Amino acid sequence: MSSAAGTLVFPSVEWFQALQQLVNVDPEFRRLGSIDAAMGVKVGSRVFVVVFEAFECTEVSDGSQDDLDDLDFYLELSEADWRELVENTKANGGADRRHTLNTLDLTANDGLAQNATGDQLRGDIFFRVNESLQYFFDQAAKLETVFE
Repeated sequence: MSSAAGTLVFPSVEWFQALQQLVNVDPEFRRLGSIDAAMGVKVGSRVFVVVFEAFECTEVSDGSQDDLDDLDFYLELSEADWRELVENTKANGGADRRHTLNTLDLTANDGLAQNATGDQLRGDIFFRVNESLQYFFDQAAKLETVFE
């Protein structure tokens, strides 16, 4: 879903695939350690599935509400809050302290990271791989993003 050469629409599979490509060639991402997690990202009614195995992001795809049951956790913000996060990341070359995944999880009423089945062990994976996930989302600073 590119609207112009080099410009990506958020939210879209292509936007998340661009992050995937950036981290998969980045030795710094690998240095953060192995990450095994199946994550969902909810943006309004849209669901994206992002899977990490070992030292790379192995899958990015469109998902559905039903897919959330099979994922370790999902991150859910309103469309406006996702936009604020992406714009903040671009403006600062990475999320500022108010916009990190950890801070957003601590300040959201129900938390940012959820597990659709209530499985706390799978939901806890978010906290164990948080640094790698933050690095993944911080790559958005390198993208030219427009919003739906």
